[in-house]
Amino acid sequence: MATRAREEYLDNLEFCHKADEELQTQAMVSWKGIYFVAALFLGSFFGSIFMLGPFLPLMFISPAWYRWITDRIVATWLTLPVALLEMVFGAKVVVTGDGFIPGERSVIIMNHRTRMDWMFLWNCLLRYSYLRLEKICLKSSLKSIPGFGWAMQVAAFIFIQRKWEDDRSHFEKMLHYFCDIHEPLQLLIFPEGTDLTANTKARSNDFAEKNGLRKYEYVLHPRTTGFTFVVECLRKGNNLDAIHDITVAYPQNIPQTEKHLLSGNFPKEIHFHVQRYPIETVPAAKEELQLWCQKRWEEKEERLRCFYEGGKCFDETRQSIIPPCKSELRVLAVKCISLLYWTVFPMGPWMFLEERHQDKPTDMKQAFSGPRGSCSTCHKETEAKG
Repeated sequence: MATRAREEYLDNLEFCHKADEELQTQAMVSWKGIYFVAALFLGSFFGSIFMLGPFLPLMFISPAWYRWITDRIVATWLTLPVALLEMVFGAKVVVTGDGFIPGERSVIIMNHRTRMDWMFLWNCLLRYSYLRLEKICLKSSLKSIPGFGWAMQVAAFIFIQRKWEDDRSHFEKMLHYFCDIHEPLQLLIFPEGTDLTANTKARSNDFAEKNGLRKYEYVLHPRTTGFTFVVECLRKGNNLDAIHDITVAYPQNIPQTEKHLLSGNFPKEIHFHVQRYPIETVPAAKEELQLWCQKRWEEKEERLRCFYEGGKCFDETRQSIIPPCKSELRVLAVKCISLLYWTVFPMGPWMFLEERHQDKPTDMKQAFSGPRGSCSTCHKETEAKG
C-alpha cells in the first residue's frame, strides 16, 4: 500500500513537471484563473496608488508610524487571496501541530513544495496569527511586477538575488531596520531556496551524493547560511521569540506554478503542520544551528512520507494543539468583507477614468461651438465677405 502511494506521489510530481512544460508551449487559461489574477492585480495596482501612495512621505518623517500604517493596509489586501481561494474556488485548509501564539515574533521556515506556498500560507496565518506581521523572503524579480511588486516593496518584503555575496548586506540592513523601529515581525524564509520539481530534486540528490548525505524524495536539502544569519541578527536585536517550523502538503492536486493557477488548477486542500520552538531551546552556536535546521528537514521528509503514503493527513484530529486566535465565524466575516471591498474598490478609479473620458468630447464640442469658433458664425462671416 505504501509503495503504491509513493508511486502515485512520484507520478504526480512528474505530471506537474510535464504539465508545466506543456503550459509553456500553449496558452491554457480558464475563467477562474483570469478572475483570480485580475482581482489580485487590480486590487494591488489601485491599492498601491490610492491607499499606500499618500503615506509615502511619512516614511521620511516617522518610519515607525509609516510601518504601522502600511502594514495594516497591506494586510487588508492579503485577505483577498484567502477569500478567493476558499469562498470562490472551494479550497480547504487544515492546520495541525502546535499552532501560533498571536503577536509572537518569529522566523517561519517551510518546505517549498510549489512556487505559491507563500501565498497559501496566508490562509493559515489569517486564523492563527496576524497577517500584518508577516514578511517574506522572495526572489528579486517579483518586486518589478506592477501592483504586486509595489505593494510588496511598501510592505518591506525582503527581495533576494539567491547569491549570498549580494544578499548578505541587504539582509543585514532590513533586519536592523525591523529591530530599530521595534516592530514585531514573522519572517518567512525557504531554506531550500527553490520549489520541488524533478529538476531541483535531481540537483538536490547530486548535492547529497557528493556530500555523503541522504537523498530526499519529498523535500530538498536546505541551505542553512541565510537561516543562521537571520536567526543570529534577530537574536542580537532582541526581536525573536520562537521559530515556527511549518510543513506544507497537498493531498490532491498540486498547483506547481502561477501558470497552473491561471489554468484554473487551484488546490482542493492545503495541509499545514506547525511545530513551535521557543528561541531558548534553539542552539546559539552557528554550527549547531545549521545541524538543527538539517535535522528539521530530516523530520519533514519522514512526515511527508507518512502523509503521502498514509491517510493524506498529518494528524487524525485535523486540529492544532493551540486553538486559532480567530473563530471561523470571524474569519468568514473577514473574508466576506474583503471580497466585497476589493471587488468594489477598483471600480472607483475605473468609473472616474471613464467619466473623464466621456467629458473630454463634450468639452471640445463646447470649445468649438462658442461665438467665435462655431461653424455657423464662420459661415455667416464668409457670406458677408462674399
